[in-house]
Amino acid sequence: MADYAYIFLDESGNFDFSQNGSRYFVLTGVSLRRPFPILQALDAYKHDLLEAGRNIEYFHCAHDRKDVRSQVFDVITAYIDHLRLDCLVTEKSTVETKLRRDARFYPRMLGYLLKKILHAELVYGTQEFIVITDSIPLHNKRHTIAKVVKSTLTDMLPRTMKYRIMHHSSRSHYGLQVADYCCWAIFRKWERNDDAYYSRVRQAFGSENWILRRTTRHASGKK
Repeated sequence: MADYAYIFLDESGNFDFSQNGSRYFVLTGVSLRRPFPILQALDAYKHDLLEAGRNIEYFHCAHDRKDVRSQVFDVITAYIDHLRLDCLVTEKSTVETKLRRDARFYPRMLGYLLKKILHAELVYGTQEFIVITDSIPLHNKRHTIAKVVKSTLTDMLPRTMKYRIMHHSSRSHYGLQVADYCCWAIFRKWERNDDAYYSRVRQAFGSENWILRRTTRHASGKK
């Protein structure tokens, strides 16, 4: 039986390159293997909330109440050794004009991040990757972006590397919700200089990489 790695991806920031847009764009990948103890713990917490009369359909960091957010981060940190966290931070003002179109920027950044994650995961003997992203933003451009994502990954990754990439709603899987929480924490550190939540997930970093930045290039990681 093949050794599968599941990689859940999420992004923070927007595709507005004007002064009204976010300063940074962050892509985050959470790598997990079955069984998924962290996801089982989140499911238990969700049902605790339901039994307490709280109408929680799924976890979404930016929208969750502070007490829920804190508890979800407690679950993530409790199972921090069961996941690997990689992220790619882009300072948007440094992006070349020709790459600022939605159908080029998102797939290119996704390609860079996946290339790093998949190569690192191969060290653990992974034979096949199942990559699940949050539903592609920009509803009217999803088909175009999906095609470019496929061609970009074909160009950037070794031909022998087996992977499948799927685009699901974040409410469909706790893995995407963990990625949402981690991505939110990283984005908040750089966009708002608030590292309160970032410090709670820092231990899980496989890598934190800058693809484009005005100051010195920054990279750090435990692996």
